[in-house]
Amino acid sequence: MANANDVAAAKTGAHIEARYSIGHLIVYITLVALALFFLLPFIWQVLTSFKTLLDTERTIWPSVWVPRNYLKVFEQIRFGRYFFNSIFVALWVTTLQVTTSSFAAFAFSRLKWPGRDKVFLLYLATMMIPPVVLMIPNFWIIMRLGLYNSYAGLIVPAAFSAFGTFLLRQFMMTIPSSLDEAATIDGATEWQVFTDIILPLARPGIIVLSIFTFMGNYRSFFWPLILIKDDALRTLPIGLMYFDSVYGQQINLLMAGSVMSIVPLVIVFVIFQRQIISGIQIGAVKG
Repeated sequence: MANANDVAAAKTGAHIEARYSIGHLIVYITLVALALFFLLPFIWQVLTSFKTLLDTERTIWPSVWVPRNYLKVFEQIRFGRYFFNSIFVALWVTTLQVTTSSFAAFAFSRLKWPGRDKVFLLYLATMMIPPVVLMIPNFWIIMRLGLYNSYAGLIVPAAFSAFGTFLLRQFMMTIPSSLDEAATIDGATEWQVFTDIILPLARPGIIVLSIFTFMGNYRSFFWPLILIKDDALRTLPIGLMYFDSVYGQQINLLMAGSVMSIVPLVIVFVIFQRQIISGIQIGAVKG
């Protein structure tokens, strides 16, 4: 009798395991299919970057592979200069935005002062204003400050972020206040509490904000388009417009330039993907 029960339990376990394996296989196949679906635009972009101009209108697969398209990009536009401008502006914006957001988040999360929460809600309400609504006021301010057509005009307006402040505040709110109190009892100043305790513990949030800020500003298009006039100050998205203008469309060269422009973003994501995922998970669990 015991042997019969063991055999039945074994069969049931094998049946459940088989169903579990089939379910996993279906999930994997679905995920692979979705991954390929989302990769299709990038695959088309890479293939088009190796086509002749005539092939871009006729075939999906290049009839003749033209690696020289990538060299032509450098021959027809100042790709290196535009690339430097994009990296330079994105790094400065990231540095300033993380710095200002850290200070503001510390003030809103750890310091106690009259009207703190009301001011934070007012600060947070600015996130509901569409950026296009602020475009004209920001442009007017930049003109009055004499920052038109300059690096500073691209950097300063993006150096402050309500979203960055909100993100870091949520991380800092999860840090036990007992750490602040213990440090204060030991004679630490508020600046020491901020630099030696809060910032190291908020490192996952800072990394996530840095990556998002860099990626967002590296591919910024509309603000540089209306602010920059000199060719030497153009960023990469604006420079690539040369291949898609009223004088003609060179889709193959545009795709070649676009492939090269996204390489830094891919590298940043590959290097910091673990920090991005862990930072988001920590924020989700603790928030």
